Amino acid sequence: MTGFNFVSNSLDDTDRLGSAFAAAVQPPTVVALMGTLGAGKTRFVEAVAAACGANREDVVSPTFVLCHHYDTRPPIHHLDAYRLRDDDEFLELGPDELFESPSITLIEWADRVAACLPRDHLRVEISLSAADQRHFAFTAIGKNDAVLARLAERLA
Repeated sequence: MTGFNFVSNSLDDTDRLGSAFAAAVQPPTVVALMGTLGAGKTRFVEAVAAACGANREDVVSPTFVLCHHYDTRPPIHHLDAYRLRDDDEFLELGPDELFESPSITLIEWADRVAACLPRDHLRVEISLSAADQRHFAFTAIGKNDAVLARLAERLA
């Protein structure tokens, strides 16, 4: 399986998706989140982090600080590339160390630093389909087909 699609009609659906994703993923995994402003990137991260044990109120967009670390099981690194000028600025954050750690690394606006992403990662494109409806398109890049198969099984 190289792709998986999910339609969320509510915040509860997104929470269910985040919980299933957290159970399906195994560290180290890098997740490239893409979508327009307000598409639901941070909400998805919140759902994944909560499923891993984070307090929901602690999960906020790292737009201005660039990176948050959540002490969850497994640990989560939450990065945001929106304000970065170029790949070099992203590389100064030390993403290679995060990518190789036994954690989940979720990167909002990852399309802005696509050249810096590891060969193996998951791409999640989020789009607004209707007023409260979001479409999540997961793509396995490299060796992540098993994650999407487990995700599809958990949501079946």
